[in-house]
Amino acid sequence: MEKENRLMKYGHILRHYAVEPNFIEDFGRVQKVYANKGVFALKKISPHHGADFIKNIQTLYQKGYNRIVPIYPTVDGRYAVLQSTELYYLMPWMANEEKENRFERHQQMFRELARLHVLSVKDIPINKEDREEHYDNTINEWDKQNEFLNGFIEECESRDYMSPYELLFTQYYNDISQALKYSKNKLKEWYEKTKDDEKARTVIIHGKVSPEHFLYDERGLGYFMNFEESRQSSPMHDLLPFLARSLKTFPKRADDAVDWLYTYLKHFPFRDDEMLLFQSYFANPGPVIRAAEKYHNSKGKKSERKHVQHIQRQFWLLKNTEYVAMRIDEIERQKKQAQAEAAAKAEQEGAQGG
Repeated sequence: MEKENRLMKYGHILRHYAVEPNFIEDFGRVQKVYANKGVFALKKISPHHGADFIKNIQTLYQKGYNRIVPIYPTVDGRYAVLQSTELYYLMPWMANEEKENRFERHQQMFRELARLHVLSVKDIPINKEDREEHYDNTINEWDKQNEFLNGFIEECESRDYMSPYELLFTQYYNDISQALKYSKNKLKEWYEKTKDDEKARTVIIHGKVSPEHFLYDERGLGYFMNFEESRQSSPMHDLLPFLARSLKTFPKRADDAVDWLYTYLKHFPFRDDEMLLFQSYFANPGPVIRAAEKYHNSKGKKSERKHVQHIQRQFWLLKNTEYVAMRIDEIERQKKQAQAEAAAKAEQEGAQGG
């Protein structure tokens, strides 16, 4: 009965594509459609995302970017069908066979992400007052985080007997404080470098970069799907969430994450100011500070053990992030040194030639 209901429910939508379904499998927001013309994926999204994501995909196609899972038009040329309060669009069903290991798949994904950004990059005007306001608001927010850290550590250390959570926080405090200081310094460097700039680079970002949204065809070529949250924005808004998710693990030397980032940067190099802003946001210890604030503001509402587990996980994220941040810092320093030495050598050779 359920299978027949699915055929009736989605058959009406598929008629707009002249597709006759024989069997439909339910995968949540995606339906796998076996039909007279092949195997398709019918995706359900909110109508609020509809216009923008279709416009962004069409823009990318026009600019020559074709590593997107195709979206089929209806018979009358529309790219989505509104049914009740939901919007549906149709794609081919990708085989997505594992032909490479995780590291290589991620590298290909980052290469394609860089190419997507290169083809969609454009400068937009930035109001100096808006930049200053953004900077001031961010610094004020981070100053408040610092005030909380200092107040909470004093409160913990003033007790005769600390709770397990408070004892753990005192052990974490220096690392959290140093990360916040580093993050603020990079933001200040960024602002000093850009405060008189009147433009900034933006790209079409995917909005939800993930291996689940990068599928492979039978030839092993990778294609992005799920562009519902795509928009014109800074490229770091694709990179930062992905890296943060990949570092939410037990403590590790996350050299893979460094390699993925520099695979991307090889194809879409950041400007100096973009790198400073990326480093600032990447290193910021917001998650672990928010975990401590949550404990401080809700004592007794959750067990001590759960609070301890929560801050421990956030601290692992901080330490994994710290390792990657320090490797980036080292690599960027080496690059600048090599550039300076090359410039000095060229100048010396020029003087000798003169």
